[in-house]
Parts: sequence; structure tokens; C-alpha cells
Amino acid sequence: MNRDNQNVINAIAATKYMITGDSISKGVIYDEIRKKYVLLENNYVTLLQEKMLGAVRNTARFGNTLIKGVTNLKKDIQKEKPHIVLIEYGGNDCDFNWDEIALNPDAEHLPKTDFNMFEKMLTETISFLRSEHITPILMSLPPLNADSYFKWVSKNDPVAEQNILKWLGSITKIYWWQERYNTMIVKVAEMTRTKYIDVRGAFLEHPDFTKFLCSDGIHPNEAGHRIICDKVLEFVQNNYGFLLKDNSRLALE
Repeated sequence: MNRDNQNVINAIAATKYMITGDSISKGVIYDEIRKKYVLLENNYVTLLQEKMLGAVRNTARFGNTLIKGVTNLKKDIQKEKPHIVLIEYGGNDCDFNWDEIALNPDAEHLPKTDFNMFEKMLTETISFLRSEHITPILMSLPPLNADSYFKWVSKNDPVAEQNILKWLGSITKIYWWQERYNTMIVKVAEMTRTKYIDVRGAFLEHPDFTKFLCSDGIHPNEAGHRIICDKVLEFVQNNYGFLLKDNSRLALE
């Protein structure tokens, strides 16, 4: 192998990736046995690191909304100086304070991040990253199980179920509302000509995608994280194949 090839390989190996997002990217799942949220060791980010050249820095945080995440992202990139940032938000942004809804279903209740603000912040985040010469990549939302999520947020309390359903009108509205935010992610990707990874599509390829979600109806389980990892790897193979370890080995043979 000549010196130029070695220099190229060294440069690829020095690539830095950053994941910014919420509990899904953090690797949080609900442990059915221990009855609490835990960090999954083999989450999709950890699995990716095993397959890719360079260093993956996961800055995702439990409970993150886009607004919270961007504030930390601006600090993180100054410190880490990544080349590529994967943006995974929307699940918390579209969520509501269900306890308040259960107590007062006749009041007005707003999502954690306003729909139009979500579009604005996502667009501005992409612009900001590009101004820093960083490549942004978006990720669509895994679908949720509306029935399971409804039971989860109402805590199996008949009164809470009745009040939340009164406010919702229909349990299926939970899926529809999350779908709106997912559609906005795709819209922003198209408007800004930003590549995005269709994780939602990967789940929906399965006749029963709900088996890849925890009992809370929203967090992917271990099998779900493998679906995400496989979809991201497919994206990398199609767009940045040289960043995969297996491809690097083949190039040297």
C-alpha cells in the first residue's frame, strides 16, 4: 500500500460522528422484568460504532426536545468538532403533559414543541451545522403503538383513560399526531436538500412493527434497535460506503 492510500485511510479513520437526539438514540428501553427504564448495552449507536471507521460521540439525552438538544449541540460541536451529525428528534417534541390532560380534559393543552416551531428549529439547526462545515443527516421517527402508549400514559387508571380519551377523541389520534411531526422531518429534509434515514419505513416493512417496541408503545426494544442500526448501515453503504470497516478491508486486499 502506497503512502497516498495510507493517508486517505488515516483521514477516514479520523472521521468524527455525533448523534444528537432523545432517549431513543441514548439507548433507553423499558425493562419488562425490572419494571423500569434502563440503558440497552447493544443500542443502535453502540452497534454502529462496531461497524464504522472513526469515532461516534453520542450526545443524546433522555427527555430531550429539539429546543433543549440544539442548545447543547452548539456547545458540543465546539468541543468535539464532528464532521457529520445525525439528528434524531420529534418523539418528545410532539408529546403532551398527559397528567394535566387527565386532570382537566376540557382545557387547552399544547405539545412540548409547537409544530411550526419544530419546523423552524430543525431548519435553523441544519443551516447552523452547514455554516460550521458539518454535514447534517436527519432521521425519521420510529412508529409508535397508539394502544400501548395510551395505556402507558393513562397508567391503567379508568378515570384517566376516560378523560384522556375525551380530549383525544380517538386513540388513533396519538399515531396521527406523531405522524405529523415525522412528515415535517421529511419535509424539512426535502426543503433543505438534507439526506435523511427512513427509520420509520424500516419498521413499517414488518406486518407487525409493534413487536419491535417496548410495552410503553414508543421506545424501540433491542430488536428495534437492530432495525435502526441496519437501516443506518444501509444508508451509509449507499452514501458513504468508504466509512464502513468491512469496505476498508476489501479496499486493502
